[in-house]
Amino acid sequence: MTTLSTQPTDRTDALNEMPCPPSPHETGTASGQTIRPGANDDGWIVPAPVKLSDGTTIRLYKDGEAWHAAFDAMRDAKMRICLEIYIFASDDTGRAVADFLCKKARDGLRVYVVYDSFGSLETDREMLRQMQRAGVNLQQFHPMLPWECRYSWRPVNRDHRKLIVIDNEVGGLGGINLATEYAGSSIIRALKPKAARMSRCELWRDNAISIRGPSVIHLMRSFARTWNYVLHGGRIRRAELIHNIHQGEFGLLASVPTLSSPLQPFLCNLLRSARTKILLTMAYFAPDEVLVNELCKAADRGVHVQLMLPGRGDVKLLVVAARSFYSRLMSHGVDIYERQNVVLHAKTLVIDGHISVVGSTNLDYRSIEYNCELSAIIRSEEFGQQMDDLFQHDIRFARQIFPEEWRTRPFCDRVGQWAVSRARYLL
Repeated sequence: MTTLSTQPTDRTDALNEMPCPPSPHETGTASGQTIRPGANDDGWIVPAPVKLSDGTTIRLYKDGEAWHAAFDAMRDAKMRICLEIYIFASDDTGRAVADFLCKKARDGLRVYVVYDSFGSLETDREMLRQMQRAGVNLQQFHPMLPWECRYSWRPVNRDHRKLIVIDNEVGGLGGINLATEYAGSSIIRALKPKAARMSRCELWRDNAISIRGPSVIHLMRSFARTWNYVLHGGRIRRAELIHNIHQGEFGLLASVPTLSSPLQPFLCNLLRSARTKILLTMAYFAPDEVLVNELCKAADRGVHVQLMLPGRGDVKLLVVAARSFYSRLMSHGVDIYERQNVVLHAKTLVIDGHISVVGSTNLDYRSIEYNCELSAIIRSEEFGQQMDDLFQHDIRFARQIFPEEWRTRPFCDRVGQWAVSRARYLL
């Protein structure tokens, strides 16, 4: 097994030195989800890349457009592909990518994949074994089966990150897993244009960014730390990376579940720093009291706080948990929207149109106390405007919740929301 280096490599290096597409009647204009790569079927067009002062370029993607761009970059890979993913599904999309990675490995590229054992619990093991036989360097993060562990058994701590790095030249991160509900037809159309029509799947709404230029090395450092932790064991802090989270145009927070994790203090400081506007899009919203208080305090001092939360979700209890905060938040003037027609899975935060956070981190106990998460911090008014535009686009497909309406909700809903909110630290 190889320890991974963050240094640029050539083809001869051994890298062993270092420390479901919808049915035709479901259109994008109905769901607000990008269905066909390169199309504006929901009215959203991928914005132009934003260039930072050091030459790094950042590009914002929505839904399957992210995997469409990632595949184009993987196809052009010359030396190395590194993929860290929570869910590596064995559906049509996952199998197509697995076959593609096998081909790349047979062609002589070094391919590294870390998948989370719990997130990929339903993945076909034979597909994974085929990848290994083809030469893909494959590791599972914290195996769920104790007898598969080389080190301590840690079933509660998961790797929730989504990261891809190619040739130290291009990288990407966000909330998007490797499965058809995230990628749509992006991968299948590219790899198997003559394939039969896939089975229907629910539409998911998510975000990701691509990164090119000098800042990609920090993504590679993050991947290498996870790889080496999985390979050699030790304290989970070995998988942590903190870069420029309080200053600079580009920052990266690869957090790990430790008592001194900077994740919650970082989020609190961002909310406290807001002076004009907070835009929060969050799939799983079940924060602790400190974060809820900061949102309320921001609204009290005149900050326009807007939350985009799921109208329906894959974890229904977390939808209920989020709703348990509505009365309190709205009493302080917070605007709340519930995204309709799709499963909202995005996790983004924009402060004053200048500081944007995009990644895998939810506002719940699991992200803060139990998971390895990855978020990019971009300080750019141009990128912040693009994030604002995307939030306004989501409003077109959302329902605003009003205090008068919320006060008349059924009594059983109130009881359920109260009970779930009290147990949200278990979700």
